[in-house]
Amino acid sequence: MKKIKVLVTGGAGFIGSEVVKQLLEKKYQVCVADDLSKKEAKVPDNCEFLKIDLTNKKKSLLAMEGVDFCVHLAAKIGGIGYFHKYPATILSENNKMYSSVFEAAVEKKIKRIIYLSSSMVFESTQKFPSQEEDITQIPPPVSSYGFSKLVGEWYCRSFFDEYGLKYTIIRPFNAYGINESPGEEVGYAHVIPDLIKKILQGQYPLELLGDGKQTRCFTHVSDIAQGIILAMESKKAENEDFNIGSEKEITMLELAKLLWKKCQVKKTFKVKFVTGFKYDIKKRVPSSKKAKRMLGWKSIKKLEKELPNIIEWVKNQL
Repeated sequence: MKKIKVLVTGGAGFIGSEVVKQLLEKKYQVCVADDLSKKEAKVPDNCEFLKIDLTNKKKSLLAMEGVDFCVHLAAKIGGIGYFHKYPATILSENNKMYSSVFEAAVEKKIKRIIYLSSSMVFESTQKFPSQEEDITQIPPPVSSYGFSKLVGEWYCRSFFDEYGLKYTIIRPFNAYGINESPGEEVGYAHVIPDLIKKILQGQYPLELLGDGKQTRCFTHVSDIAQGIILAMESKKAENEDFNIGSEKEITMLELAKLLWKKCQVKKTFKVKFVTGFKYDIKKRVPSSKKAKRMLGWKSIKKLEKELPNIIEWVKNQL
């Protein structure tokens, strides 16, 4: 019997490599398309690999050959500092990728595209926890990254309306785990690897962007990958959108204290608040009830238990 073939764009990246690992464990035939532009990008074992630029339509058509499902994770992405430095690149490159990948998916008549959006689409909300139906009732995101991710959601709906291309939208909330390198500059990567790097390198007092009162809900990368695959496997998930995220809120100051303790620093914890970036979301909390109800998904891994593994991994990178 022919194996189901899944194309994972961006499959050498942080979330992508975990999705690939779990798909292979479930015996899917997997093809990864990635340009390896991230320094920590790693070609996964035991699958077909294409080093390609997905803004190129011919290359996207090549990648879609014989594909049943496409999990589209490839994007220009980074931490808050990256969003502020490269807004035009993010908007332009991500849009080119959407056009190329979605058009190729239509031409090759794949069964469904599973699009990885972002919690950043809720950037302008004042309603918490964020629910899927809020998306049409809140102002659009103000950052180029958040806006570009929202545009991708509109590609899903528009390509279904015009061409019948089925889709599922997944919005992960603050992924964390090993295999995500800290950035060269503050804010180039996400907050957990960034803070760990600063602590391990002896920064004192520890610098925190903004006032430390910003809140996030961190979701382990393996839980997010599981949510993506559950959605791909579910007929109920066709033409639906899902928030995939832990609902446990933590402030950045609490996170910094927790990391300080886990890094076993001898000095007394002390922070220095520094001016944050223009677009720094004060609060981000998902409702994942729809994913629990329709997919049977829930966040399993606990932040406090997982942090020592991440600290050890970052230590080895440094």
